[in-house]
Amino acid sequence: MTLPFRSYLHFGLTLASAALLTSSCELLEFSPNDIRAPATQRNLTQQHLERLVEQPNPTEGDTLRFAFTADTQRYYDELDPLVSSLNQQQNLALVIVGGDISDFGLGREMRWVNDKLKQLRMPYFTVIGNHDHVGNGRAAYQEIFGPLNYSFTYADTRFIFTDTNGREYGFNGQVPNLGWVSQHLADTVGVRRQVAICHVPPFNSDFDPRLATGYAQALAAAPRLVFNLSGHIDKYGVSQPYRDGVTYISGYSVEQRQYLLLTLWGDKGYKLESIPY
Repeated sequence: MTLPFRSYLHFGLTLASAALLTSSCELLEFSPNDIRAPATQRNLTQQHLERLVEQPNPTEGDTLRFAFTADTQRYYDELDPLVSSLNQQQNLALVIVGGDISDFGLGREMRWVNDKLKQLRMPYFTVIGNHDHVGNGRAAYQEIFGPLNYSFTYADTRFIFTDTNGREYGFNGQVPNLGWVSQHLADTVGVRRQVAICHVPPFNSDFDPRLATGYAQALAAAPRLVFNLSGHIDKYGVSQPYRDGVTYISGYSVEQRQYLLLTLWGDKGYKLESIPY
């Protein structure tokens, strides 16, 4: 039996569609809110931590150098020169991204940023920002990066990353988790100095106002805190707003094409440089 041309055309399209589905199903994105990620782009915080642990501190003695940037959202064109500049820095152990990796909380936005930042010669670590909570962004962040609150110690330095996006939880009095923050600040076993990292600083209106004083007091009580790093406000600044001896440093956004280069030494010694790119 001879099929009419229209039947041949339909049959051919059906075969082509079936071949595409069976050979390239992993390329299909059924929804922009799909949080699933390939295995190589899941649990990135743990992957980077394993990489960090394996590398010796590139500086001598008790000195540690790292970089801080923030708010990569939408600014993909600025990421290539950022990575290039960071890769030219000498003795840089790690890079910290202070939140708002995405703009709309989409997993694919976070993966796009990782596609750029994975070109770094050194591991990078993130803290969740308010834009990363949009939609089902919180779940996407946990799928791709990992825990919302975490800490690790490297080169005698405890880095403490805390979700401080209180507005995204309706100011429910639970974010940030002050008990968790205090516990990790109080644990000084094997720790010479501490650095706290968050997206929203406690003096900003997007921080839960019922918890701002408690967060500041927890930092002031920390025995070995050097400073608190944050993003969100897209404006560089160094201040001690609570007059309690705690230094708060607000970093540049990627859009501003500058980042902070921080050098630590001793118990609380540090040097701060602004690097344009």
